[in-house]
Amino acid sequence: MREEYDITSLNPRKNPYAKRLKKQITINIDNDTIDYFREQSERTGLPYQTLINLYLADCASARRKLKLSWG
Repeated sequence: MREEYDITSLNPRKNPYAKRLKKQITINIDNDTIDYFREQSERTGLPYQTLINLYLADCASARRKLKLSWG
């Protein structure tokens, strides 16, 4: 390993994924919902947290309206 490196020859550029950076949050999700996404995870081979993120991102991009019923 060199003691010093010449970084002036490097071509720094912006991170192309900077707009897609994720933010870690804490969220309470009931067990049935987590179990559902874990089953989907086993079927697809994608991590269940990724599947939850993809689902929520799809809802946000499609501007889906929530339909809630309490009863």
